[in-house]
Amino acid sequence: MRIKTVSLLLLNQAPIALFVLVFAVFGCLSGRFLEVQNLTNILIQSSALAVAAIGMTFVLLTAGVDLSVGSVMFVAVAVSGKLIFNGYPLPVGIAAGLSVGLLGGSINGLLVVRLRITAFIATLAMLFIARGFGLWLTNTRAMNMPDSVTRLGASSWWRVPTPVLVMLSVALLAHLFLSRTPSGRQIYAIGFDREGARKAGVPVGGLLMLSYVVCGFCSALGGLIALTQTGAVSPTFGNQREFAAIAAAVLGGTSLFGGRGNVLPGALFGAILFQTVENGLVILNVDPYL
Repeated sequence: MRIKTVSLLLLNQAPIALFVLVFAVFGCLSGRFLEVQNLTNILIQSSALAVAAIGMTFVLLTAGVDLSVGSVMFVAVAVSGKLIFNGYPLPVGIAAGLSVGLLGGSINGLLVVRLRITAFIATLAMLFIARGFGLWLTNTRAMNMPDSVTRLGASSWWRVPTPVLVMLSVALLAHLFLSRTPSGRQIYAIGFDREGARKAGVPVGGLLMLSYVVCGFCSALGGLIALTQTGAVSPTFGNQREFAAIAAAVLGGTSLFGGRGNVLPGALFGAILFQTVENGLVILNVDPYL
């Protein structure tokens, strides 16, 4: 009995153990890896992916998937960038980009909930449609943003970089919702047994809709965070980031079959772990995409 308890404890803490192991390995291989500046860079660079992975976690917990994350990111920053590029105030561009994310998530939710299309098919269709719309909107050309955008990404509050502060705020709010509210616990119930949850009176359709809307919003927010770091909207922006978001969520302990996972430490640690490996390979002069 004690062995089983210890095994379950180790399994639940696997993301943290893997996180510590990766840091230890790269720290031993390169002294530069554990420098404060490099660790700070990892947190900043992982912020966009972490926010997207948090949104993906909501969908994965319901035993669904959202393959349109990268494309929604692209359309959101394309709309936002187009407005900013043409002289609109930065807050207007940000609000427009977030609205695109809400719209994309709502369409995905309607396709899955109302039309009963399998999540894989519905979001795959959204992936191609949104990517095509974004390419049309930008004329398949890169747009360089004004300095005000990159200054926002380089700013800090209380000595905490703004992207990191946004990432932590989103993670905390998502964690509190999933762990402390009835709706959050019901999302787990839907992923564990959808039909059983429906019979128990859980508003399955509404919570599924909410999950996809949250994922769309987080995708757009993650894209905007990345935009403040790169300072440009390119035709390949957000390309295949949905797979990175899924990987980060799964690395954090979220099940692809629904009903199990969390945001803290889950998706947050998974995204940081993903970025840590990428940075560590770069420091060791190894191409992370080989």
